[in-house]
Amino acid sequence: MPTGSKARRRSRGEIETLPSGSLRVRVYAGIDPVSKKRHYLVETVPAGPTAAKQAEKVRTRLLSEVDEKRNPKTKATVDRLIDRYFELVDIDETTRVTYEGYARNHIRPLLGHLPLGRLDGETLDSFYAQLRACRAHCRGRRFVEHRVTQEHECDDRCRLHVCSPLADNSIRQIHAVLKGACARAVRWRWLGTNPMDQVDPPAAGAPDPQPPSPEQAARIANEAWRDPDWGMLVWVALMTGARRGEVCALSWDRLDFGTGVVTIRSSIAQLGSRTWEKDTKTHQRRHITLDDGTMALLRAYRQRCEDQAEALDIDLPPTARVFSRSPDGSTWLKPDSVGQRYTRMCLRLGWDMNLHQLRHYSATELIAAGVDVRTVAGRLGHGGGGATTLRVYSAWVAEADQRAAGALAGRMPELPAGVDVGQVVVPAPRTAAEDSAPYRRIAEDVRGAIRCGALAPGDAVPAVADLAARYGVAVSTAHRAIAELSAEGAVRTSRGKRARVAAC
Repeated sequence: MPTGSKARRRSRGEIETLPSGSLRVRVYAGIDPVSKKRHYLVETVPAGPTAAKQAEKVRTRLLSEVDEKRNPKTKATVDRLIDRYFELVDIDETTRVTYEGYARNHIRPLLGHLPLGRLDGETLDSFYAQLRACRAHCRGRRFVEHRVTQEHECDDRCRLHVCSPLADNSIRQIHAVLKGACARAVRWRWLGTNPMDQVDPPAAGAPDPQPPSPEQAARIANEAWRDPDWGMLVWVALMTGARRGEVCALSWDRLDFGTGVVTIRSSIAQLGSRTWEKDTKTHQRRHITLDDGTMALLRAYRQRCEDQAEALDIDLPPTARVFSRSPDGSTWLKPDSVGQRYTRMCLRLGWDMNLHQLRHYSATELIAAGVDVRTVAGRLGHGGGGATTLRVYSAWVAEADQRAAGALAGRMPELPAGVDVGQVVVPAPRTAAEDSAPYRRIAEDVRGAIRCGALAPGDAVPAVADLAARYGVAVSTAHRAIAELSAEGAVRTSRGKRARVAAC
C-alpha cells in the first residue's frame, strides 16, 4: 500500500484514501485470462463531503457486477482483442484484408488504447460520430494532405484537408468487426457482457444501383462486340447477371448445351496481382437457364476456341475456362483487369460505369418483365430473400427460371450486324420475318398514331401492359417496341414512368 494512504478493509473489496483526499475503490474480480494475474475493478471517487457515501455505492455496484458476472474480466485493450480476433476468426481472405484495413485505419487509432471495460454505448456512439464527420479523424484541425508519405516537393496535388465522411457501408462493416470481436470476448470470458448490444448498427444507406438503361446496354453490347472474345464475355455478364469473378471462373463443363443451363459454382478472387479460385459469395452453387440465342452464340464461341487450339495442335479440355488468354483455356482472366477494361470502354462511350452494374441491369429488367423476385434472387445468387430458393430448387422455381430466360432474351439489345464469333455471323439486313415481328408492328402503329396527330408531342404512349393486351403479346414484346421508338427518338422514356411522345 502506498505511503501516506489509508485503507479501510472490507470483507470484499476495499476503499483506499489517497493523499489528495479522493477515495479509490478496488474489488477483486478473479484471474485475468490474458495476463494470468489477479484482476481488480478500480474506480476513483473525487474528494468531497459525500465521498465516503459515494465510495460505498461504487463498491456495492462493483461487487454486484462481479456476482452477476457482468464485469470486464481483463485489463486488455481493444488493440489486444482485435489482434486475438484476427488470429482466430475464420473468414474469406479478401474479407480479412478488408476488415484488417478498417481496423488499422479507424478502430485502432481511435479505440485501440482503451481497456475493454471502458468500451460502452457512449464511447461507441462518439466513435461512429467521428467517422461520419471525417474519415481522417481530423476533429477540426487543419493540415495538408500530401500526395506521398516520403519527402517530396509539394505541388497542386498536396492540398489542405477537407473533411469527407466515411461511407455508411464502411461504418457498418466496422461495426461488424467490433461486434464479432466483442462476441468472441464474451465467449472467452474477457467481457461479462457485449458492449455492442448497447448501440444500434449504423443505418444502411439508401440503395442506388443505377443500372444502364436498355439503350445504354445496347450501345455497350455493340461496342464490346468489336472484339468477339470481349463481346462474348460482356454478353454472358448481361444475360446471367453473374459477378465478375464468377464469369472469370466459368468453364466449359459447367455449360449444359442440352438443357441450356449454366452452373455457377466458384469465383475468382484477387488481391493485388495474386488470384485464386474460391467458393461463390454465398458458398452455394446455382443454376441459370439461358435463352436459345445465347446458347447458340456460346456453341459458336466454343467452336472458335476449339479451332484456335487445334491450329496450335492443342486439345481444349472440358475443364477449360470459357474466357482465357491461354489457347488451352488453362488460365483465367483477372477480375480487376476485366472490370477496368469495362470501365474504360464505358468512358469511351461517355459514361462512368462499372461491370457490377450489369447485375443491377439484369435484375431490373427481369423484375420489369414480371419475373418473381425469388427467381431473380436465385439467378443472381442473392442471399436474404432468395436463401430458401437457393437451398431448395423446387420444380416451380425451375419453370419460372425457364420463363426468366425467355423474358430477358426478349428485352436484350440486338447484336450488331456483322458480329462473327465463329460459325455464327449476324446478318446486316433484316428478313421479311423480322420486319413482321410483333414488336415491330406495335412500333409501326405507334409511329402512325404520332404521324397522324392522334398522339401529340408530350402525350403519354399507351402503357406497356395495355399494348401487350391489345396485341396479344408478352409484356416484354411490347416493351421492346417502346425501346425501339425511344432509340430512334420518337418517344421519351424514364424508368418507372409512362413513355411520352418526343417534341418535334
